[in-house]
Amino acid sequence: MNSYERLCFNLLGERMRKKRDDFLFLRTDMMRARMTVPFEAYLSTAYISSVIVGLLAGIAIGLITWFMQVPEMIVYHGAVPSFIIALEPFKLIIGTIIVFTLSILIFGGVTYAIYLIYPGVMAGERKRNIDATLPYAINYVTAMSTAGITPAEVFRLLGQSKIYGESATEARYIAREIDIFGKDLIDALRIGGIYTPSARMRDFLQGANASISSGSNLTEYFRMKSEQYTRENRLEQKTFLETLGLISESYVTALVAGTLFLIILQSIMSTISGETDPLFLYAVIYGIIPLGSIMFIIMISSMTPEV
Repeated sequence: MNSYERLCFNLLGERMRKKRDDFLFLRTDMMRARMTVPFEAYLSTAYISSVIVGLLAGIAIGLITWFMQVPEMIVYHGAVPSFIIALEPFKLIIGTIIVFTLSILIFGGVTYAIYLIYPGVMAGERKRNIDATLPYAINYVTAMSTAGITPAEVFRLLGQSKIYGESATEARYIAREIDIFGKDLIDALRIGGIYTPSARMRDFLQGANASISSGSNLTEYFRMKSEQYTRENRLEQKTFLETLGLISESYVTALVAGTLFLIILQSIMSTISGETDPLFLYAVIYGIIPLGSIMFIIMISSMTPEV
């Protein structure tokens, strides 16, 4: 918690503590994102930041509106109600106040919404990383368990590893429940399964919990899950490559052949009609092609599994 968050907490922390039940989704997302900022401090920061951003934006846009006299540019046409005509001398003041108020509401509301959405976005990023690294982490766990290391020590060693990404982070939190809070392994696995953002990791931890509770062979369970997730990873990679091939064909058809056909067709039509200002060509070259390429890049980036 930095000094700004600490200041916000000192100002609104007690009030935000009463809102814990109203923001259960936010608390859950923060736990799944493994954010270290306390809920009360984070929500206090969201409120104060929204007010600050809204006021700054309102003042800046209000001053621009006032000095450029934007409301004075409004021209009335047709029948106008008498009360609007009566307010004509105060048009600049009223317009500036309206712009100032709307700027506060819009920019402050957007800032507040970003604060509420951010933990969920971070939890989604962690989910992708966990799903990508989990098969390799389970291979490591299986090797440690086969060597005769106790399950609690296995998760502790996994948490200390730096090559398994967010899977190691989840193991580190399980080890924290055991070492710091004094929980047994079963409770630690149960808590880890509740707050992990990955359905795969949740399934793995719940299965490990059931194996320990029933006295089953935990090493065999680890080996079975390792093989299962490895197969699933291969299938996902195969599906991704097939989808990538489809996207590449769509890109060639739509943004290469399609735009080239439009450019040639428009050039011919401009020559025949004698048009000297080919706006459609400019729209294709400087609008459709760049925006379409950016769209395909974002689509591929969001679909690409982490490695």
